[in-house]
Amino acid sequence: MNTHPILWSIAGTDSGGGAGLAADQRVADAFGVHLCPVVAAVTAQSTTAVTRIDAVPPDLLDAQLAALADDMPPAVIKTGLLGSAANARVLARRVDRLRTRAPLAFVIDPVLRASTGAGFVDEALMQAYRDELLPRATAITPNQHEAVLLLGPDGDNGVPAMASALRSQGVQAVVITGGDAATPGLAHDWIDTPHARGWLTLPRVDTPHHHGTGCSFATSLAAALALGFVAADAAVLAKMATTHALRHARAVGRGAGPVVAREGFCTDPCLLPRLSLGTQAPTAWPSKARSRDPGVYAIVDSAERVESVLSATPTVDTIQLRMKRPAGLDDGTWVAQLHAAIVRSQRAADAAGITLVVNDHWQTALQAGARALHLGQEDLLALTASDRAALQAAREAGVQLGLSSHSLWELCRAAALQPDLIACGPVWPTTTKDMPWRPQGLDNLAWWAHMAPAPVVGIGGVLEPAQLQAVAAAGAAGGCVVRGLGEDPSQTLPAWRSAWAEGRAATQRHPVPALPHPSLPRPMSASGR
Repeated sequence: MNTHPILWSIAGTDSGGGAGLAADQRVADAFGVHLCPVVAAVTAQSTTAVTRIDAVPPDLLDAQLAALADDMPPAVIKTGLLGSAANARVLARRVDRLRTRAPLAFVIDPVLRASTGAGFVDEALMQAYRDELLPRATAITPNQHEAVLLLGPDGDNGVPAMASALRSQGVQAVVITGGDAATPGLAHDWIDTPHARGWLTLPRVDTPHHHGTGCSFATSLAAALALGFVAADAAVLAKMATTHALRHARAVGRGAGPVVAREGFCTDPCLLPRLSLGTQAPTAWPSKARSRDPGVYAIVDSAERVESVLSATPTVDTIQLRMKRPAGLDDGTWVAQLHAAIVRSQRAADAAGITLVVNDHWQTALQAGARALHLGQEDLLALTASDRAALQAAREAGVQLGLSSHSLWELCRAAALQPDLIACGPVWPTTTKDMPWRPQGLDNLAWWAHMAPAPVVGIGGVLEPAQLQAVAAAGAAGGCVVRGLGEDPSQTLPAWRSAWAEGRAATQRHPVPALPHPSLPRPMSASGR
C-alpha cells in the first residue's frame, strides 16, 4: 500500500530548472509526498529571461489527468502555470469529477507573471481563474500584486481586505504572500483561513536568488494539506519550508538562482514563524530570556485545594488555580468569591515559595495581586486593544504569562507574544475538557519542546506517574497533573515527584520528529474542500 500521499501539480516546465514543476518536485521530496508532475505549459527560460511559453493542447492535458485518475488519485491538486483558459476549464471539470469519488483539496498558485517580469496570462485565462477556479479552491496563494490582478483595480484595499474579498468568491483559505513586498528585515504573509487569520512573520532572508519562491510556497502548502493538516497549519509549514529553501538558494546563472527546498526545515527553532493577533504587522523581531522551568505543575479548582497541595512534602514546583463559574451565580457574587480565592491562594503560594498561576480571569487576578497568569487561545482572541495594553503593562511590571496551544498556528500566535510558558496538549486523550483536538502524543510534545521559544509544559491525560516520566523524557520543561493528585496529595505527590526526576535524568530521550502530526482533523465538505 502507498504510504505517501499523492499530490498532482498541474504546472509548467522551466528549462532552467528553477521554478514550476522542478521546484514542485524538490518540495514534494522535502515533505515526503509523491508528486505527479502534469505539464500544462512548456517554457523556454533561464535565470534572466522567459523567451517562449507554449500551452499544451487541452486534450493532451486531459489525457495526462485521465491516465492518473484511476491509478494514482490525488489527495490534493495544486496548480501553477496553466497556459490557457481552455486548460483551466479542463482542470475545473476534472476536479469536479474527482470530487464525486473522494474528498479532494484544490490549491491555486495563480502564476500570472514571472519574477523576470514576463506575463503569463491573457484576459481569457484571468476570467477563467475568477469563474472556474476560485469557486472550487480550497486555498489560494497569490502575492500582493497577483491578488490585485485577480480582484481588479477596485480590489486594492489593503492586504487583509483583499484576502476577505477572495474568500467571498468561494476560496476557503487565502494566503497572500509578502516576499515581494518592501518590508525591511521581516517577511510577512497574511493568512485568512477558517481557523486563523493574521500576519505570519519570519526574518527576511537576504539573497538575490529567489527564483521559484512562489511555486515552493504553494506546493509546500499543498503537501501539508496532503499530509492531513488544516490550512492554517499548512500555511505555517509552507512558511517554514520556503524560508528554509531561500536559505539554501544557489547561483546557477547570471540572474536570480533557484530556491532549494530540502528536508530539515521543520526542526530548526529559528524557522518557527510568529502569528499576529491583529491586522498590524510587526516591525521588529524581539527576543526574551527563557523563564524558569515549571516542573511538576498541579492544576486545582479551589483555594482549599491549593493549600492542600502546598502543605504536602514534597510539593509541586508550580500550581495553577483554575476556577469555573458556578451556574446561576450573579456577577457580583462570583467576582467576590474569585477575588477572595485568588488572594487566599497567593498567600499560600508565597508561604510555600511556589509560583501560583491563575487561569483565565486575568483582570480579577491582577486586582487580587496575582503575579502569574495563564490564558487559553479563545481568551487571547477575545482581548481588546485596551486589554492587550493592560496585559502588556502588567507583564512589564513583572507578571508572568503562560499560553495554551494545540496546533501549529496557535503555537505561532503564542510565540508572537513571547510568553513565559507554552502549554502543549492534550498529550493523551482527556475527559477534563471537551475538545476537538487529536492527542499530541509524545512525538508532538517532543517537537513542541524543541521548537517553542519558551518552556513547554505537557498537559492532558497525564493520569499515572509513568506518563509524567515520559513527558519529562520528551524534553518538556513541565508536566501537568490534575486528577492524579487524588484526594490526599501528600500521599500521591512523592510518586509524581520521583517520576518527574527520573524522566529528567533519562539518558534516552524521545526523538524529535522531522514533522509533527496534525492535531486537528482536516474537514472535508461535500465539494471535497
